[in-house]
Amino acid sequence: MKVAFAFGVAAVLASAPAFAQSSSQEMPATVAVPMPVEAPAVTPPPVVRTLPAGTVVNLTPLQEITSKKIEEGEKYRFQVVNDVVERGEVVIPRGSTAIGLITWKTGRAIGGKSGKFDVEFQSVAVNGRDVPLMGTHRQEGRGNTVGALLGSIIISGRSAVMLPGQLVNAVTREPFTY
Repeated sequence: MKVAFAFGVAAVLASAPAFAQSSSQEMPATVAVPMPVEAPAVTPPPVVRTLPAGTVVNLTPLQEITSKKIEEGEKYRFQVVNDVVERGEVVIPRGSTAIGLITWKTGRAIGGKSGKFDVEFQSVAVNGRDVPLMGTHRQEGRGNTVGALLGSIIISGRSAVMLPGQLVNAVTREPFTY
C-alpha cells in the first residue's frame, strides 16, 4: 500500500510541472491596465440676454399719414431709425418694421380747429419675432388762431400730417429675451 501511495504521489508530482506549463500556455496571466477615462462633455448653459422693458425705440413712418385720409383702427408701418443696442450687441436693428394703430382722430374744423390723431405703437419685428411696444404719439395740425379770434366761420385749421423722416418714440412693453 505504501508503494501504491508513493506511486500516486510521484505521478501527481511528475504531472504538476506539465500541468502548470500547459495551463500557463492556455491562460496567460492578466494584468490590470488602467483605461483613460474621458470627462463627460460639458456644454455651457446658453447665454440668456434680455432687453429690459421700457427701452426706447426711435421710429419714423414709412408713408405720409394725414388726418384727412385715415380712419380709426387702421394700421401703419413704421421703421426703426437707430439700432437698439444692449451691452454692446444690436438687439433691434435699424430698418426693422414696427406697427402703429390709429386709435383716435379728429378732422379739421371751422373756427380754426386743427385736425389731430393718435398712433399707438404695437410691436416691432425682430428676427421673425414680434417685440411688444407701447407708447402713443399725438400728431396735431396747426390751428388758425387768427381766424378763430376774428370769429370767422370760413377759416378752418389744418390737417395733422406725419411725414417719413419725422422721429417718434416708442418703448418696449416687456423684457425681450434674445
